[in-house]
Formats: sequence, C-alpha cells, structure tokens
Amino acid sequence: MRGALLVGGATSDAGKSMIVTGLCRVLARRGVRVAPFKAQNMSNNSAITPDGGEIGRAQALQAFACGLEPSTRFNPVLLKPGSDRRSHVVVRGKPDGQIAAADYASRRAQLLDVVTDELASLREDFDVVICEGAGSIAEINLRGSDIANMGLARAAAMPVVVVSDIDGGGSLAHLFGTTAVLGAADQRLVAGYLINKFRGDPGLLAPGLDQVRELTGRPTFGVVPYASGIWIDAEDSLSVSVGRRVGPVDDDGRQVRLGVAAIRLPRISNSTDVEALACEPGVDVTWVDDASAVAAADIVILPGTRATVSDLAWLRSRGIDGALRTRAERGRPIIGICGGFQMLARTISDDVESGIGRVEGLGLLDMSIRFDADITTRQVTGQASTSVGRVPIRGYEIHHGRVDHGTDDPWITQGEDLIGEGAVRGAVRGTHWHGLLENDAFRRDVLAALAAEAGKPDFAVCTDTSVAAIRTAQVDLIADLLTAHVDLDALFGLIDAGAPASASIITHSLIH
Repeated sequence: MRGALLVGGATSDAGKSMIVTGLCRVLARRGVRVAPFKAQNMSNNSAITPDGGEIGRAQALQAFACGLEPSTRFNPVLLKPGSDRRSHVVVRGKPDGQIAAADYASRRAQLLDVVTDELASLREDFDVVICEGAGSIAEINLRGSDIANMGLARAAAMPVVVVSDIDGGGSLAHLFGTTAVLGAADQRLVAGYLINKFRGDPGLLAPGLDQVRELTGRPTFGVVPYASGIWIDAEDSLSVSVGRRVGPVDDDGRQVRLGVAAIRLPRISNSTDVEALACEPGVDVTWVDDASAVAAADIVILPGTRATVSDLAWLRSRGIDGALRTRAERGRPIIGICGGFQMLARTISDDVESGIGRVEGLGLLDMSIRFDADITTRQVTGQASTSVGRVPIRGYEIHHGRVDHGTDDPWITQGEDLIGEGAVRGAVRGTHWHGLLENDAFRRDVLAALAAEAGKPDFAVCTDTSVAAIRTAQVDLIADLLTAHVDLDALFGLIDAGAPASASIITHSLIH
C-alpha cells in the first residue's frame, strides 16, 4: 500500500482527529509505515518535538499512534489564536510572527508551497500518509487560499473522505450539502463518507445512507458509534466548555472524592494538562468560570493561556482573584501552570504578549515575571522529591514569560545541575512545565499532599494509575472501533487507487 488520504470534515469538531488517529493505529498494527499530516492547524493545545519545534497536540497523538516521535513535518503550519482577530503563526515548528484574520488569505497562498513540499517529502519516506483537514471542507469563502482541505487535496491529487458528527444532528444533510457546495473539480476528489458518534440502532440509519448514496453517488464507508471513553488529548476548544466534566464518569463507589475546579480562561492553552488528574479514580475535574466554584473546590487548577495579562483581567472581573486569595490564606490547594503560574506572581512585566507593561499579579507567590521576545519551546527533564525519594520527571515548556526574581522554594529541580523550577508557598504551587502531572509517581505524591491540604487526608490515592497506559488504551480503542465498524478494505483501497478518476457531480438542480 502506498499513497495518501485526506480525512475532511463536514463541520468543525466532527471527529477528524480521532478518525486519523485510529486509521494510523490500524495501519501501524499491520506493519505499514504510516505518518500523520495536518497542513494547517488552529489550536492552543500544542506539543513540543524533540528538537524544540511546536505542533498541534492532535498530531503528536497521531504520531504516537504510528509509533513515531512527534515531528514538525506532521504539522508545518500552526495558528495559535491570541485574540478574536489575531493569531500567532508557527511555521515548521518555529514562531513566524502574528497575523490578522483578514490578512491571512494572502499569507496562506505563500504557505501552500511549504505544506505541499512537506507532504511530498513524507510520501517519499512513508508508505502511507493520513492527512487531516481543518474545520469544514466546505468553507467556500476561503477556498481561494485553502491549504488544508480541498486546496491540499487538489495540489497532491488525494482522495477525500468526509466525516460527519451525527450526534449533533443534521448529519445526512451535512454530507450532501458539503459535497454539493464544492466546485466540480473538488467534488471529483470526494470519494465517500464516514458517520461519527452514532447512538442507537444502525438499522434505522441505513435507509438514510442509501438515500445519500443515491443523491451523491458516493458510499458511506462506516458508522462509528459514540464512545464516551475517548477523551485524552482533546484538541478542540468545544471540549473545554464551562460545567463540562473532564473524562468519563467515575462511579467506583468511593466514599471520599476530590473535586477539582479547572478555571476555563478565555484564551486557555494546553488545557490537556488537567487530564492527568482526571485519570485518577475518585478525582472529579470540572471546567468552571465563577468564584463560587473556585471557593468550593478541593483543588483549583489555574491553567495556561495565550494571553496572560488579559486573562488575568478577566479573572479579576469575575471576582475569581478574591476567591483564590481566600483559598491561599486558608491553606487550600492551588496549582498554576505556565500562564496560570505567571498570574500567581506579585508583578508581571509584559511588553511582548499584551504590550501593556507592568501589572500587578495575584501576589500568591513571591516572584516577578518578565516577558521576553524570544519564546522558550523545549522538552525538559528533571527530578522531584517525593515521599519515596527523588523520582525522574519530564515535561515541556512553551512560554515568553520568565521568573525575573523569586524567593519561594522551587517545586521541582531540573537537570544535572539541579536548577530549581517552579515555586511552592504553603498550599500554592506553580510551574512553567506542561505535562508535569503526567509523571505518575510524582502525581500520586502531589495528590496525597493536595488531599491533606483540602481537608481530606483519608482520600485513597490509586497506586497503579498510568497516564501513558490510558493514552495507549484509548488509541487502541479508536482503532478497534474503526476495525469493527468501518469497511477498511474499501477505505484503504482509496489510498492505493489515488484520486478518483471519475465521480458523480452534484448540480444545483438537485437542490429544491
């Protein structure tokens, strides 16, 4: 098998990332040399490659499914929204300025060569490349400068499979309308469809799929059932909504549980940091945005953000700053990560991200933060003291802000020279490291301390939870679902066959 396939969406959040992850895992299991690819991603959930490049977190998970280390080759263009109308641009893993939404159409035309060259290189090095589209393939207002959907498919002569989320309703209309609105040359590349997140009796859906085939001339390759157990490494911001519980419902019958309030900042980044806590039995993690929820929780997480100063102002506007101060005074646990860590400082000097200059922080840690023009992006290793001795830990950093001055004890020590990282003052802890809580032995020790500080010393910390094992199990679960519910022989046949030689063209006369 040699070739490439583009998995596009009828809508955003249709499940493209999940489908690509599963297809990559299935092929890797079969011994196929497979790689993922997303030409352009827009996400503040990112990962760091071994050489310090930055890519979308979904592509890091897809690389994991392939048995590969994350690489900037898999996501050459990453947009990180910093405001409603401006985004930070990352090209081949490195910062490449900011751009306004209105100006990006012209910039995308320049980036087409970057993404097509990278895809061509991957196709030379791997048997199969599974590509993920961005948003919907039917954004015809953006078609002229598209580099991630039909523009990429046309440039690389790839077949396209369209995924639709039936759980949100309107799925059959989405499949027909998405295809019909495309120009004839784009329609010819659409080879068929996948239904995702289906609940109920497939027999009731079958007549509708037959009608879609009659109307479009294209098959539906499978109906993937809804699976609540798939939640690790969620990329889309729709999965980080206020009131939403992170992870599946845990009903193991524990009498003592820990409630974690994760503050849903407007410009939240790397929200997946809280997922490691949600892996723990008896720990309930929920996204919140109000002072009362922050006050009531056993533990509070102040996560990363792409806009530290403006999100700090938002936090104050909602009275959450007062709730955090009260928690600190009462010795109730708070953890700040990256931008959330910076907010805990006494002062923040930011002439880079916001351009505002010096502002007062929350003052819960005795340190000052200064933003530098150069961004730190790297994988990191270190050691941490636990109740069973020092243990190795690892994580990654993505930040402009640096600790300019600090007197609190470090939370962890880093590298052979044991340089301190992070800070601890009473029940308030913070670090620039993402992924810190994925270190199992360290997380268990911290969780026991947090439970005691929360007034629940009887909370039983599980001794065998492994975040890596849970991530592996979820990737395998996705692959198993696709194997059971998708005609993979037909789907993979598209890869060998290449772009369809001919396909039905839907004309507007079909739309009444």
